[in-house]
Amino acid sequence: MKKFEVDQNGYYGRFGGAYVPEMLFANVEELRIRYLDILNDSSFQNEFHALLKHYVGRPTPLYFAGRISDKYNTRIYLKREDLNHTGAHKINNTIGQILLAGRLGKNKIVAETGAGQHGVATATVCALTGLECTVYMGKLDMERQKPNVERMKMLGARVVPALSGNQTLKDATNEAMRHWINNPEDTHYIIGSVVGPHPYPDMVARFQSVISEEIKTQLFEQENRENPDYVIACVGGGSNAAGAFFHYLECEEVMLIAVEAAGKGITTGQSAATIALGAEGVLHGSKSIIMQTDDGQIVEPYSISAGLDYPGIGPLLAHLSEKERVKFTHVTDKEALRAALELAQLEGIIPALESAHALAILSELNLKKSDVVVINLSGRGDKDMETYIRFINNEK
Repeated sequence: MKKFEVDQNGYYGRFGGAYVPEMLFANVEELRIRYLDILNDSSFQNEFHALLKHYVGRPTPLYFAGRISDKYNTRIYLKREDLNHTGAHKINNTIGQILLAGRLGKNKIVAETGAGQHGVATATVCALTGLECTVYMGKLDMERQKPNVERMKMLGARVVPALSGNQTLKDATNEAMRHWINNPEDTHYIIGSVVGPHPYPDMVARFQSVISEEIKTQLFEQENRENPDYVIACVGGGSNAAGAFFHYLECEEVMLIAVEAAGKGITTGQSAATIALGAEGVLHGSKSIIMQTDDGQIVEPYSISAGLDYPGIGPLLAHLSEKERVKFTHVTDKEALRAALELAQLEGIIPALESAHALAILSELNLKKSDVVVINLSGRGDKDMETYIRFINNEK
């Protein structure tokens, strides 16, 4: 087993496992027993990669960002996941899981979403395969990500508001899990990140690993080397980071940097920087690092980015942080907004607010001119335009 692979019990070091109610045990156990055989089957792989190529539009470009490279006096590449069908990396995972659901004999799908990109990707693959789709989304997120709500509805999904808590991603996940508990026989839950009970974190990481697989090939074509000096990705639950880091985990010479959402600042009580603020606990079916009070109650996270305001992190990322394989840092709302505006005006690319967090740490790094930096641009910024416009108007 490789150093950072999940073990046979579903753990990465001390993080992971499957903490599920009895009603879901059969579903999770079936997944655990069958997922590797299904994923490794040649017919599954052929169908998966054919859809990634002809439907999703992979491989996505690895773009040398010349003007922003000049500003930071280094060599910066953007992995353009924003150019995928549906506009983010989320489609890589939903394609894989919808094929898996078919082989498990499930004809209904439930999902959660924060920024809406995973919801759109799930609704898209359900339309593609003709499966019934229910997506839970926090009421607050529905208001601030309205374009994605309308896209999901147009694709035929039923979008259900989560009205508990602070009405964001955590609460949507709670409601999706309740739905699955009530419909275990015919429903597959497509979790959107590397969170949840084993085998979800490993399964989602494997589907997203196509990102780093392509980076290695594309970087060799452009730089005559597979390994950059840095790979940078934003982190909420951690799916785009897990995908960008996956094939570099054993390459110790590559610095892996994960950027969390500090919100209004990690000392303000309005933040989603889990590694900076969290402690070991169990959330949504796995043991990881979560934001909680001294008596174990979940602390409500905050970020201007709807895809990053989750009070936990996937067990793989928690393990990588503990082993110091991945360096974790965090940036505020304002820093992310300024980074998004900078990319738009230097490169003509409007990133998702989530991805802007990864861009925002460039000024903090002690970069050399010869360094090669790859940033995973995990999504496009269409859904965040109202937020960007308000920021630009306030800055004038």
